[in-house]
Amino acid sequence: MKLNIKSNARVLKQNIIANYVSQIYVTVISIILLPLYIKYMGSEAYGLVGFFALLQAWFSVLDMGLTPTISREAARYNGGASTPLRFNQLYRALLVIFAGVALIGGTVLFLLSELIATHWLNLTELLVGDVIVAVQIMAVCVALRWITGLYRGVITGFEKLVWLSSFTAAIASLRFIGVFLSMWYFGFTPFVFFMHQLVIALIEVVVLNAKARCFIPKVNGPTNIGWSIKPIKSIFKFSLTIALTASIWVLVTQTDKLILSGILSLDSYSYFTLAVLLANGILVLGGPISVAVMPRMASLYAEGKHSDMIEVYKDSSQLVAVIAGTVSLTLIATARPFLLAWTGDPLLVEEAAPVLQLYAAGNLLLSFSSFAYYLQYAKGNLRYHLIGNVGLVAILIPCVTFAANYFGGVGAGYVWLVMNVFYLFIWVAYIHSKIESGLHVKWLINDCLKVILPVSIFACIFYFANLYFLNDNRLYSLVFVGFVFVFLFVISIISSQKIRLFLSQKVGLKRVK
Repeated sequence: MKLNIKSNARVLKQNIIANYVSQIYVTVISIILLPLYIKYMGSEAYGLVGFFALLQAWFSVLDMGLTPTISREAARYNGGASTPLRFNQLYRALLVIFAGVALIGGTVLFLLSELIATHWLNLTELLVGDVIVAVQIMAVCVALRWITGLYRGVITGFEKLVWLSSFTAAIASLRFIGVFLSMWYFGFTPFVFFMHQLVIALIEVVVLNAKARCFIPKVNGPTNIGWSIKPIKSIFKFSLTIALTASIWVLVTQTDKLILSGILSLDSYSYFTLAVLLANGILVLGGPISVAVMPRMASLYAEGKHSDMIEVYKDSSQLVAVIAGTVSLTLIATARPFLLAWTGDPLLVEEAAPVLQLYAAGNLLLSFSSFAYYLQYAKGNLRYHLIGNVGLVAILIPCVTFAANYFGGVGAGYVWLVMNVFYLFIWVAYIHSKIESGLHVKWLINDCLKVILPVSIFACIFYFANLYFLNDNRLYSLVFVGFVFVFLFVISIISSQKIRLFLSQKVGLKRVK
């Protein structure tokens, strides 16, 4: 029994590490290569790439919670809680749904390609015919990549995350790095870029399908598995709950990008997309923390260890304040030198820097607001989370539309920042008052503001210092950004009582040893 427990723990640790390494790798290479896309393809062509990413995000709404559902059922079968017949029936039912949605969604997008190219996207240099073909290829790519969600769910459920993470990293390398080889040989055009993505999407589907089929159990005897969607009925409620939460998250984080794709020129949209992608790195940093914190808090709550649960809540808040806070405030203070050191493009710097600053600030606030969701998750009631996000979307859509029409991407950035200010200081305060009375003010001051405010003061000093000593040298800009990041990181650690105590204990233990 002890050996089995140790083995399970080792597999879990390996899966978590592999998943994080893969996630970080994919994020880093996708960000690092952005300036090269703009340099060789042109900013307007890169706007199409940003629109492609937007379509994939919105297509995920159609998932309806099915990917985590098949993952959960695969894990239940792997744990002996389901039979081969039931799992096969469920897998086939979901395969019918996935294939049907991919076919319908891809076909609709394919047929709307001309309308999108002529009435939605604002072209200046690209030919309408080329954009129509690009959108049609996007439609096929999006449909193919969406189907892989079923196969990824099966592989995840059987806990083969080391293999899946390695494969994901390999596919990302082919998509982001390999495309330069194709474009170097055939030309730096949108057609070549998206044809390359189509080929990689086909490879991804074939390999993941073959791997997933290795884990589908065989049914002994003459039993007819059939092709019916009836098996999904028993787990429909679970799927619907996940689907609703995921869909609202997509609406909150992608609505502004969808609206702006139809308002801004593709040229301007490419700069907006680049800035937002960078700022979203702040949210990525909170991913590993949330994965660890949510099940831990739920476990402590189930065990009746309320004070321990709140302690985890506070400690992890300070950790996010240190990590996400440092990155966010560094981007806010050094947006221009950072973009200059990264891209060497003065026009891009002027267009993207204000948007980057606003979205970086908004995403930092969103990182703190997410903790209210973790608390609700631990207590098993997401009612306030759903209500708040539905209200946020209802206000966000008209406000972004108005601001973007008159002020472009910067206007959308201000809306994003203001909405997150109100959400954190009003709605999160209301949630805390309902489910954990007396927590909000103490949490906000002791675990968020006490860490962020000292760092913010120094960030402001560096921001104005950079304006005064403005320099267009890329090496100078890189050194300046690096120095600011290290300095702010040290200040954030000093400002965090929990992190400071943790480090002092570690140092003390080493001295004793």
